[in-house]
Amino acid sequence: MDAFSTPSTLSENFYSHLSTLLDVEYWSWMWWLFKPLMITFLLPGLIYVLLYISIIVLYIYQFRHILREEAQHDFWNGARTLLSLIWWCHARIYYGYELCGLENIPSTGPALIIYYHGAIPIDYYYMVAGIHMYKKRLMRGVGDRFLQSLPGFRLLLEVFKVTPGSVQSCVEVLRDGNILGISPGGSFEALFGTHKYQILWRNRCGFAKVAQEAKVPIIPVFTQNIREAYRTFPYPMSFFLEVYERTRLPLVPIFGGFPVKLRTIIGKPIPYDGTLTTEQVVEKTKVAVEDLIAEHQRIPGSIIKALAERFEWIPQLLGIRPKFTLKR
Repeated sequence: MDAFSTPSTLSENFYSHLSTLLDVEYWSWMWWLFKPLMITFLLPGLIYVLLYISIIVLYIYQFRHILREEAQHDFWNGARTLLSLIWWCHARIYYGYELCGLENIPSTGPALIIYYHGAIPIDYYYMVAGIHMYKKRLMRGVGDRFLQSLPGFRLLLEVFKVTPGSVQSCVEVLRDGNILGISPGGSFEALFGTHKYQILWRNRCGFAKVAQEAKVPIIPVFTQNIREAYRTFPYPMSFFLEVYERTRLPLVPIFGGFPVKLRTIIGKPIPYDGTLTTEQVVEKTKVAVEDLIAEHQRIPGSIIKALAERFEWIPQLLGIRPKFTLKR
């Protein structure tokens, strides 16, 4: 210590050091406090990373086999199989994913699959992968037009046969003997649906016209806990709704990436009935999806309980008997 240091100087040095220390501790504490929140908003980005990995694989595959393209019966089938395997592994490892009722998907012939749309439709990707691997069929899809404008997505959508789809084009797809997946709620249901799992179809009846004109069965589908895997930020929802209605831009923040238990239930087919009106077909299909939700989903959804379902094997592995059971 400097012999000429005065008590005033020592005091100033002490308080300066203390202030610096407190600043460091404050920001460390703030980082610790907000880190979990930041992670929940960053995890949805991992899905888009996987999507772009899929796109990169397609471009590599395209370049690798360009000389044999014309000689192959289906140039992209190998790529679809590879990507289906990647997505299926992700589903099984991260979510303990199950695809139930696969026997309700016909091995041949057309069918229209109607599914509930989560905040991020990862269950749709997994279902496409499962049907491709286990039924050896490509489920074609209908997606919003804005997907076409995303960088690189055009190739991905082309390979997996996802188009904006008019009534007539969808009818043609089914008449060609394909299976087709449609979510009547679309991006509106994705962005403004909640963990109470209300169906938000907004009087859309195009899918019913397609089914009646193509004379095909409708297969209802729902994925348990899909709203617990990813959720939309609820505030200020009125502002986001107004922006969406004016611009159709999906600006609602999405957070999550929670490794909850996901289980897709493929319901019994609703056979074609030419005596029904379009409105009656819509109502019958809506009731079928609502019945799947009522039977298989806890309402309101709970992230904590959905996580407990995902890891319920841990107490069993340790030989611990739970003192309670989770009620749906």
